[in-house]
Amino acid sequence: MKNNVVLFADDFKSFSIGPLPFDREHSAMGEYHYVKQEGYEGQWYDPICNSFYRGPNWIVTAQEKVHFIEQMRIRIESMKGVCPCLVSGDKKWKDYILSVKMRALCTKEEVGILFRYQTSLMHYAFFLVDGKAQVVRINKMERTVLAEVPFSFNCDDLYVLAVDCKDNHFVCSINGKPIIEVDDEYFATGCIGLAGYMPAQYTDVEVSTTEDEATRLAQEKTDKALALAQKRSKYSQPKLLKVFDLKNFGASRQIRFGHLTGTDELFFLLAQHQKRVYKERYTNISCLTAVNMETGDVLWQVGEPSELTVNQDTTCDLPFQIYDIDDDGIDEVIVAKDFKVMILDGSTGEVKKSMPTPFNDDPADEILGIEFQKHAFDRLNVDAIRIVNVSGKNRPSDILIKDRYARLWIYDSDFNLLWKFTHNNTGHFPYAYDFNGDGKDEIFSCYNMINSDGTLQWELPIDTDHTDEIIIGKFDPDIDDDLIAIVSGWQGFMIVDKQGNILSRDINGHGQRISAGHYCPDKKGMQICTTTYWENQGIIYLYDCKGNEIWHMEPSSNGNIIAPVNWEGDGTELILLNGNNKLGGMIDGDGDQVVVFPDDGHPDMCAEVLDFSGDKRDEIVLWDARRMFIYTQDRPCKVTGKQYAPIKYPLYNFSNYRGEFSFTRWEDTED
Repeated sequence: MKNNVVLFADDFKSFSIGPLPFDREHSAMGEYHYVKQEGYEGQWYDPICNSFYRGPNWIVTAQEKVHFIEQMRIRIESMKGVCPCLVSGDKKWKDYILSVKMRALCTKEEVGILFRYQTSLMHYAFFLVDGKAQVVRINKMERTVLAEVPFSFNCDDLYVLAVDCKDNHFVCSINGKPIIEVDDEYFATGCIGLAGYMPAQYTDVEVSTTEDEATRLAQEKTDKALALAQKRSKYSQPKLLKVFDLKNFGASRQIRFGHLTGTDELFFLLAQHQKRVYKERYTNISCLTAVNMETGDVLWQVGEPSELTVNQDTTCDLPFQIYDIDDDGIDEVIVAKDFKVMILDGSTGEVKKSMPTPFNDDPADEILGIEFQKHAFDRLNVDAIRIVNVSGKNRPSDILIKDRYARLWIYDSDFNLLWKFTHNNTGHFPYAYDFNGDGKDEIFSCYNMINSDGTLQWELPIDTDHTDEIIIGKFDPDIDDDLIAIVSGWQGFMIVDKQGNILSRDINGHGQRISAGHYCPDKKGMQICTTTYWENQGIIYLYDCKGNEIWHMEPSSNGNIIAPVNWEGDGTELILLNGNNKLGGMIDGDGDQVVVFPDDGHPDMCAEVLDFSGDKRDEIVLWDARRMFIYTQDRPCKVTGKQYAPIKYPLYNFSNYRGEFSFTRWEDTED
């Protein structure tokens, strides 16, 4: 049967010449912000990002009235074999013919097309490279050449590359002549992509299929839409609860929540900053604004607000927390700015206590993360703050401060130095947990387990990259002990026991974020969700409690915070992606988008999960530098007689680099 139904076609005539939308800063904003670049991208999306990039990844050019999309990058050896690509189509496609006209502007390294594409780390490729044609299977870090034949080509001519996918059989042709046939059953479905390690031009992309397959796809799409609609009908949908004007004191995801007046009233605290010396290595808080979450009234403000984006948006942590550090029933603000660590009165913002930050007395060329091997300042510019309990008191009251990547210090609440630690990398946000039950926290920092007295207990056998996020707890009911789950960039996702043994590991891209919750009620234990950012961005994985992959997806957006959400109060969590009403919302344990934010003009850059109404179910806070919207459920909780009140990360240790968790806890309700 002929492929006479066109599923997709693009000759790029709808594009004006010039770059496709791209991040001009090539920044880390998309790690935990939804960032949509301005401009027309047609039916395509680009899943690859890198901090070393400059300029656009793809441009549209025109020659003799023919429009080409042109890949602009050259191979970077440090990018773990990452191949720049541009993606389109439906990941449910199965049997189809992909045809593309391509000109290889450099013939020495792989350029070609992708098929049965599921993610930028899971697909097949039909490449031309250095006098050969080859079919390759890419599965995470495995690159398998399935077939290869000699093929002479040059940098001047256009070649028509085509792949005919039928079940597990693929026929690859050039200029209408079949040259490779291969069988492989690894990827049964997937969309298409253009890809090349070196510059290449593409035009006249077409995907066609048979009438029977088109009918099957249409029916599958209809069935899926009906099933999804039925699923969504069982879930509360977002109802707008509050809208706040952030005037000139707004910021990106630099927010803290707490009870600043010692009452039940909840406040949020936004921090603006200034960047100093080099990128965001030495940010300094320039303005703090405390706002009542019920009324939107400003309680107090310290510093001078700015309407400049450069002072509002940042891709690092800022060193401030809200916590009742002196146990008087009223939250204080613990903040580092202007080379001081200060404790501010929560109700006024006035300084109650302060100390100068420590001197930078370590040789700059012997520790990690010091730009240009020189200390920029005599005193430490604090990167992050965490409240810990290494003293063994009845509640946490010790203050951990750190630099960007190498050193951490812990002080008591009177600013007496308890200890300092330096060994390889600190990661972004160390985790404090009492592993041995002695009432004192051990500190897990990057790959290091640090005793409560500051000595190194053990370290993982890894000496590259760093840990981005950490969660600790009893994930696996078959193991009656606490486990550590981490994502560590290109060192992958790992589950580690408290003795430092790696129980499970999956190098699945640049691991960026992690969460754990009861996402799949039919599976034992907790499920662990991770996502990627650098290089192959935006891939979401779900694992079981032992680290076995359940599913993967690439929803074509950044900023997925993958936080667990107690939305229905029934003991099963949803996963919050981001605030966008099309690509964001909340997904269930099957990866289905069951809760969608309304198309009401709300901001979608920043998202956070918070029990604001007090019924133990979570609300969603969405904001940017101008406005904040708070959403709750549009219907009451159906569970009666008890309420699901899961144990979550405490508000007093907020970080953009903290893994999120939701451990089961049920409470009796009051009559």
